[in-house]
Amino acid sequence: MSDRERSVGTGRLLTGVAWVMLLLGLWLWGREVADVPPGISGPTTGDIAAVGRPDESELPPEAKPLGNALPQRLDIPELGVRAPVVGRGLNGQGAVDPPPFDQPGTVGWYAAGVQPGASGTAVMVGHVDTTTQPAVFYKISTMRPGETVRVARDDGRVAEFTVDDVRVVPRDHFDAQQVYGTGQSSRAELRLITCGGTFDRTSNSYTANVVVSAYLTGTAA
Repeated sequence: MSDRERSVGTGRLLTGVAWVMLLLGLWLWGREVADVPPGISGPTTGDIAAVGRPDESELPPEAKPLGNALPQRLDIPELGVRAPVVGRGLNGQGAVDPPPFDQPGTVGWYAAGVQPGASGTAVMVGHVDTTTQPAVFYKISTMRPGETVRVARDDGRVAEFTVDDVRVVPRDHFDAQQVYGTGQSSRAELRLITCGGTFDRTSNSYTANVVVSAYLTGTAA
């Protein structure tokens, strides 16, 4: 759609009202994307306690942010994930528009936000499951600090991120700024977001969101 086309490639940090709208949109997305039709049991892996952040000396130092480039593929070696990335905008309700349910192996990147590897926080969303099968982010709640996330970009470089935090955030204690805000504004960060907790068949939604936080630690050709 036109808004999405205008936003792709900007790679600018969101500030002021635009940032607030992003946080609200992501929160709404988290609620909306969980409202999948019944038919598949929700994963219980989302019920793990927050892993938390270990001593920073145990993790590699951050790398200097890269210039702007569009993401093309997301790789998570520990989970065997190798997924195409598509830019997404906002839907008619102002929520981030996730990939269609008929593309369960696709990751959505919020294209009006930061480009992965650039300074700031890039946001990627994916389904945890569909009505019949697990989806691309089904296992991200099992990730641990120190594991690697790679983003192949259209400049030929691969941005390598190191996970430093994994959280399961209950819907009734959702803090958008804590979940989606930049941890350290000077570095390049990445958020991977999906539904988690348990599937509540009464409300037809999941009880939480899984949020994986990572930061840029290197690049590869």
